Amino acid sequence: MSITTDRLASLIQRELASIVNTSVRDKSFGYINLTEVKVTKDNSFATIYYTILSDDPKIIEKAHLAIDESKVLIRMELAKKINNIRKIPDLVFKYDEALAYGNNIDKILKTLK
Repeated sequence: MSITTDRLASLIQRELASIVNTSVRDKSFGYINLTEVKVTKDNSFATIYYTILSDDPKIIEKAHLAIDESKVLIRMELAKKINNIRKIPDLVFKYDEALAYGNNIDKILKTLK
């Protein structure tokens, strides 16, 4: 059975939501929210966009390093949960700056009032 890239991206996002927050435990940045998952057409790479509640660049960098250190463990846990594909894609984690950009625009609009 073949699975489309959109369905695979949705499945990966749903499964990774719990895996990431149990594998990466650090109280300094708290909960990691996965905003989007994009899978390449050949299912070889999955780009996972995430956000955290802090805007501090040091905490964002700390969260990114913690995710990178746990990437192999996260991929192994994902492979245990997803059984209907042959190869689990390589995971690429990127910080989603859309929330910070929106907050910046909101601050600018508030100062204009």
